Amino acid sequence: MNRQSHTTRTSRALPIALLRARETVMAPIRDMLQGIQLTEQKWRILRVLDEMGEVEQSTIANEACLLLPSLTRILRTMETDGQISRRQGSTDKRRTMVKITDEGRQILEENLATSLAIHNTIEAQMGQEKIDNLLDLLEELQAVKV
Repeated sequence: MNRQSHTTRTSRALPIALLRARETVMAPIRDMLQGIQLTEQKWRILRVLDEMGEVEQSTIANEACLLLPSLTRILRTMETDGQISRRQGSTDKRRTMVKITDEGRQILEENLATSLAIHNTIEAQMGQEKIDNLLDLLEELQAVKV
C-alpha cells in the first residue's frame, strides 16, 4: 500500500497549504518592500502602530506576530531610523510605550497605492466574499486549541 494513503498528501496538508498561500500573498508585498529597503517585520510594526496608536511593546508583538526579543531589537533600529518613538510608561516604568512617527507614517502613505493594488489584484481574482470567508475561517482556526 502506498505510504501516502496513511497520511495527507502535502498538497492538502494544512501547514503546507497555509505556507503556500502566505507566499502567494507575500511575494508582491516583498517586492514592494525591497524597493523601499524595509523588512516585512518593520512593515507590520508600522501598520499596527498606524492602526492602534501608541501601544505597549507586548501588544505590538502580539498584533504583528513577532517574538518580544526580536521586536525589541527591531524597534531599536526603527527608532534610530526615525520611524517610531519609544518612552517609558507613565504609571509603570518597566513598560515601554511605542508610537509611529510622521516619518513612519509617510512610509505607509507613500506605499499605500502599491499595497492597495496588490490587495485589489487578489480581490479581483477571488472576489470579496471569498476573501471575507477566508479571513473568517482563519480567525476561527486561530481560536482552535491543539
